[in-house]
Amino acid sequence: MPNLFSYGTLQKEQVQLETFGRILKGKKDFLSDYRIRMLEITDPEVLRKSGEKYHPMLEFSGNQEDEVEGVLLEVTEKEILQADAYEVDDYQRIEITFKSGNKGFIYVGK
Repeated sequence: MPNLFSYGTLQKEQVQLETFGRILKGKKDFLSDYRIRMLEITDPEVLRKSGEKYHPMLEFSGNQEDEVEGVLLEVTEKEILQADAYEVDDYQRIEITFKSGNKGFIYVGK
């Protein structure tokens, strides 16, 4: 089962229910060498689901002192595709290793 790192709106139960049809299980994890910047969302469906105009976006910094806390969610292959559809075109999905040693997917800015 793949892992998906959420550091923003995918942690919200409402977003999970509307995107995946269920509440996801996960555990806290950390991502080094990244920081968060905010992105203004204009997609009406994403705005409706999240209720937020600005969403966080991961940005590689290369600085090991930078660290982002989030939740490593357990998802299915189908749910990865559903998450791809939820994220706006400004994001791209990549696989990475987290501080815990676990691997998973993150969404970063293009």
